[in-house]
Amino acid sequence: MLAPHHGSGVIAGTFLIALLLTIMPMPDWMRYIRPDWVGLVLIYWCLALPERVGVGTGWVTGLLVDLLTGTLLGQHAMALAVVAYLTLKFHQRVRLFPVWQQALTVLVLLVLHQLLALWVSRFIGRPAPPWYYWAPSVTSMLLWPVIYLFLRTLRRGFRIS
Repeated sequence: MLAPHHGSGVIAGTFLIALLLTIMPMPDWMRYIRPDWVGLVLIYWCLALPERVGVGTGWVTGLLVDLLTGTLLGQHAMALAVVAYLTLKFHQRVRLFPVWQQALTVLVLLVLHQLLALWVSRFIGRPAPPWYYWAPSVTSMLLWPVIYLFLRTLRRGFRIS
């Protein structure tokens, strides 16, 4: 019988907190700059533990984002699965980058996430979003060093490998 990996509850807990932060009420002016919490957490865990967190995790968390935010079912699931795939594909390179270069990579991945979600949204006939639609990717990029250090400290503290 296979034993569950050590720290799976911590990983799941970080995704749960990211999902809660995604639906947490905010003032109107802050809604437009809300970071992509789930995307940030997914990218971190794909970089840190590529053998444990992957495309399936991206798909499931994307479905949860779709359910919680009321978007078309599968819209964020597809986008986050693609983000997880690309992160896994390049994880060995990105892990070697300094944190500021990782932040630029995170920006590209999260813009791709938003672009794929926008593509689905436009495909079903929704109107084009305003220019600040792209602000969460920039906010997430700016928060990446903090998220990276926090999750790395959490991973090391709980000895998750």
